[in-house]
Amino acid sequence: MSASRMLTDDGTLFIVAAPSGAGKSTLVNALLGCEPAISLSVSHTTRPPRSGEEYGRHYYFVERAEFEREIAEGIFLEHAEVHGNLYGTSHTTVAGLLAQGRDVLLEIDWQGARQIRQSKPDCVSVFILPPSRPELERRLRGRGSDSAEVIERRLHNSREEISHAHEFDYIIVNDRFEDALGDLQAIVHAVRQRAALQCRRYENLIAELLG
Repeated sequence: MSASRMLTDDGTLFIVAAPSGAGKSTLVNALLGCEPAISLSVSHTTRPPRSGEEYGRHYYFVERAEFEREIAEGIFLEHAEVHGNLYGTSHTTVAGLLAQGRDVLLEIDWQGARQIRQSKPDCVSVFILPPSRPELERRLRGRGSDSAEVIERRLHNSREEISHAHEFDYIIVNDRFEDALGDLQAIVHAVRQRAALQCRRYENLIAELLG
C-alpha cells in the first residue's frame, strides 16, 4: 500500500483489567510479543518491586510522597489505590505514543479503566476472568511472591473487581491460556478493522476507488 493511499491516524487505546491471579500480566506480555505494533504504557506504583521486576520496564517504582506530588501536578491520565498501593498512568506517555500512530495498552484496574472511559470514550476495554474461584486462589497462592495476608486481601478484593466486569467492552475467561490469548488477539485485530477507523485511514484510497 503506497503512502499516498493511507493517511496517518492516532493509535487505539486498549485497556486490560482483571482481578489478581486471573493471568492478566501473562496474557498481556504474550500479546505484546505477538503484536509489535502495540506499546505497553508502563505505570507508576508505590508497590515494592517483586523478584525480577525492573524499574522502567515493569513499573516506575516510586515512594508514596512522590506519587502524591505527581497526582497534585496532574501528570496522571488515571490513578487509583489498589490493594493498599497507588498506581497511575502518565498522560504524556500515552498521548505521545498515540500521536505516533501506535496502539497503546494499559494494564490497569477497574477504577482506572472507569476514569479513562470518561476522558477517552473511544478506548477499547477488556476484562479477564479466571475460570473459577478455586482456580483463582490456586494461582494466587502458587505465585509464591505474596504473604498470606496479601493473598487473602487480594481474594477478598477480587469480588469487588469482578462485579465491574460488565462495564467493559469485552470479557475473556482465561481457562486455557492459548484460547484466551487467541481471543485477545482477535479483539485487537477486529478493532483495527472498524469502519470508522479504516475510512479515516484509507480516505485517499476510497476517494480514488470512487473516482
